[in-house]
Amino acid sequence: MPKKYAFQKYFTFEGKRYVVRGDSEKECYEKMALKKRDLEEGRAIISGSMKVKDWIPQVMATYKPNISDDYRDQMELRIKKHIIKAIGHLSIKQVKPLQCQQILNSQVGMSKSHIKKLHQELVFIFEKAKENHLIYENPAANLVRPEGYTKKRRSITDHEREHLLLVCENDPRYIFFLLMLYTGCRPGEAAKVRRTDLVEKNGVYLLHIRGTKTENSDRYVPVVPELLPKLLALDPFALAAPNSAGREHTESSYDRMVAKLKRDLNISMGCQVYRNKLVPPYPLAADFVPYYLRHTFCTDLQKKGVDIRAAQKLMGHADIQTTANIYTHQDDDTILQAAALMGAAPERGVAEGVAVGMTKTDKN
Repeated sequence: MPKKYAFQKYFTFEGKRYVVRGDSEKECYEKMALKKRDLEEGRAIISGSMKVKDWIPQVMATYKPNISDDYRDQMELRIKKHIIKAIGHLSIKQVKPLQCQQILNSQVGMSKSHIKKLHQELVFIFEKAKENHLIYENPAANLVRPEGYTKKRRSITDHEREHLLLVCENDPRYIFFLLMLYTGCRPGEAAKVRRTDLVEKNGVYLLHIRGTKTENSDRYVPVVPELLPKLLALDPFALAAPNSAGREHTESSYDRMVAKLKRDLNISMGCQVYRNKLVPPYPLAADFVPYYLRHTFCTDLQKKGVDIRAAQKLMGHADIQTTANIYTHQDDDTILQAAALMGAAPERGVAEGVAVGMTKTDKN
């Protein structure tokens, strides 16, 4: 049986209540002083009774010290939103496989990539608890992933590009999205661009994109005339696309800006507004996401005849196959251009045009 103490004392630290026990009041006060000192110095008491929300920062700091800032931000956001929100209040040893499975099941409708990462993070968090002898079994060891969808990224259409450029002219904050469209920045990279990243080499202006995702993501990209004046007009050392507070975008401020962009695009495309709310139908495609702008940058390189190896460097891809997947993707414009070269008239159809073309060739 656990020992029974004659005295116990309670105290509050940063809004949380703690209890200490002892055989005398003096012992209680001594333990209280030591506990307060540990809390003030940020020392965590590692045990199975430790709350999940307190264990996770320890795990991240100890076992994930060298991951990039961008990936750490993404990982911490997923963990906070889906794991800590659901079981953060529980002690490590209270978490059951059922609760971990419920977390994964709640992700139905999300992408396969997202579900896979969240699953890995659940396993990682509790496997480290097991290695530290805080629990006997990993409650996330035998989870079943729900089905997720595979994201299919596309280029924006000419119609979407037309209205994107219109709304970007009306809101200087949207230079964020122009950086993605004209230089292939990832969102996290666009958020970090400063005026000092614009350099001139042999009469050509290049933008230093300080990518952190892979070794290849740190790169220089030529700046097109459509973007150059906007970058040259920035204050020295200023962020090119700050949030409303003048600082680098956070996940939440970025999400708010994306929501505003979609609203502005819908209005620009002719969506009706009633009492400041959009009225369906919405002209903007439901699948539109800003990451399509980076994909568009890559397909623009292809259409301009840029060699795939150069495109790999400009995109910051670690694997050329990633670039090749975009370069070999056939969109409607590519098919129609091929049809024109093959002599296919729209009213006759591609197949008939091909046959006509072959007949002419045979006659020659």
